[in-house]
Amino acid sequence: MEEQDVRSAKELNKHQVKQLRALSNHLNPLIIIGKSNLTEASIKQANETLENRELIKCSVLNGSDLTARDAASQLAEKLGASVVQVIGNRFVIYRETHRDDVEKIKLVR
Repeated sequence: MEEQDVRSAKELNKHQVKQLRALSNHLNPLIIIGKSNLTEASIKQANETLENRELIKCSVLNGSDLTARDAASQLAEKLGASVVQVIGNRFVIYRETHRDDVEKIKLVR
């Protein structure tokens, strides 16, 4: 993957995690991780989606060698994001966007 501006993951407190979990309930998975596991293309797509939305839900298919927890931690590490939750084969990650034209999620303190 080409060099990019990746921030370190922001530590979220329990109130912020609770807020983000509530916001993620209605989301559909936008990133699907299949038998190829985490490819450069899926990492790039996740990065672009995080820049546009800040909060994304991802799904890991049964054919993947990764568990949802493994995929979440690897993807969050590569993108400088925070893992919000992992349930079953799905996980949610959050990262504040660099873009000014995207409405930012206002986290509780």
